[in-house]
Amino acid sequence: MEENLSNILKDFKAGRSSLEEVLYLLDEHKSGERRFLNGHVVFDMFRENRCGFPEFVFGANKTAGQLLEIINRLYEKKSNILVTRLGNDTFLEVKNKIPETIKYDSLGKVLYHISKKVKKNGAVAILTAGTSDIPVALEAQYTVEVCGYKANAFFDIGVAGIHRVFNKIEDIKKSDVVIVVAGMEGALPSVIGGLVSVPVIAVPTSIGYGAALGGFTAMFSMLNSCANGVTVVNIDNGFGAGCAAVRYLNSHSSW
Repeated sequence: MEENLSNILKDFKAGRSSLEEVLYLLDEHKSGERRFLNGHVVFDMFRENRCGFPEFVFGANKTAGQLLEIINRLYEKKSNILVTRLGNDTFLEVKNKIPETIKYDSLGKVLYHISKKVKKNGAVAILTAGTSDIPVALEAQYTVEVCGYKANAFFDIGVAGIHRVFNKIEDIKKSDVVIVVAGMEGALPSVIGGLVSVPVIAVPTSIGYGAALGGFTAMFSMLNSCANGVTVVNIDNGFGAGCAAVRYLNSHSSW
């Protein structure tokens, strides 16, 4: 205990921690709440200060008990909450033991709560090639919205009906970042990358027939896009795309 306290004060003296962080850590040190669940969970309450978005939670493979501890603790701290990859069965286990204001989207498998309703300048267009890609897009959308930015959805506008893109392109261009979610051959990000001047983040999905290879075909297509400057995240990683968009917008707002 004394060694931990000494390290907290040494970090502050060396300039590695702010006064706000030290006060929080001293409070946690005194109450013994910083590490709980037999030492398996440690909150990172200052991620927003470092990275520009709060601590989010990966819901898959966590028990209902672990999730209850985490969700209720974040709620008590008046933090925005985002739990991704939360299956419906697990949600039903915790549903009646968390505040009613916390919402759940079963399609996107996302649990979310916005405590700090701060509206920031900036908007993200989130596109999907098909309706089957929507769950991944929703993960990106909630990530952006929980971080305080506006998300505009344009679903089911893939290249199989290319006219759908051109019907929406002027509205898409009004956004500051574009996230494009696509499976199959993953062509849509290249099309969008050739039509807009803002950052484009491509998300390959595992949607497609046999030769789609669980999303690898779309990912390789996006990585080899001839539309220069397209950023590609991991397969089905809507959350990662949302965080990347938030980093772009946070950086832009500081210029």
